[in-house]
Amino acid sequence: MNAPEPTDAAIAALREPLRAGAAALGLALDEAQLGGLLAYVELIGRWSRVYNLTAVRTPADMLTHHLLDSLAVIAPLRRQLGTGVRGRRTRLLDVGSGAGLPGVVVALVCPDIDVTCVDTVAKKAAFVQQVAAALRLPNLRGLHARVESLSAAQGQGFDVVASRAFASLADFTAWSRAALAEGGIWMAMKGKPPHDERAALPPTVAVFHVEPLTVPGLDAERCIVWMRPAPPHDTPAPPALT
Repeated sequence: MNAPEPTDAAIAALREPLRAGAAALGLALDEAQLGGLLAYVELIGRWSRVYNLTAVRTPADMLTHHLLDSLAVIAPLRRQLGTGVRGRRTRLLDVGSGAGLPGVVVALVCPDIDVTCVDTVAKKAAFVQQVAAALRLPNLRGLHARVESLSAAQGQGFDVVASRAFASLADFTAWSRAALAEGGIWMAMKGKPPHDERAALPPTVAVFHVEPLTVPGLDAERCIVWMRPAPPHDTPAPPALT
């Protein structure tokens, strides 16, 4: 039996917990961003009644498992992007995006990042397109495709290729390698640090940081595995972060 669609009052009641949770993550969201995130939750609830976008249905769980879990990557992402000057807007690809997590949240909070959410399920890509239109996010795009079909040809690669509980690290990096721009990095959101998955990575992929995350209100381990293509053997590797 489907859970009831969240009511307007239930979603409105998330505003202050959302503001507090974001502040705990070091983010000061303005009223437009708060409103956009809450409108996004409302759209997820409405579409999930028909298309089953997500198994998470209650407002409280949407707050922790969807919004705050995705917001937890914003500060780490900013730190990774803050050292380089690319001369153009940053491009991020969210692989296997589903309902748009974390891609929609990144697009809402970081208007300077162009986000493409790719999924093999047409209805999920269509949902992201609807979110982009409804929330007036010109930096957000939903794409119905297999990530293996994307490439960095003609300078259209992505500076960050991200995923959230999508696949093993080996599969994620192999399938998305052609979409990565020169100098780009992978951002894999995981639960517990995936030691076995790291061990299974090919030598062409280098893990340079495993970053633990603390998600307010969520009693579960979270981390980001940051990776980049390994340099040729005759080129010194960048220093590893711990």
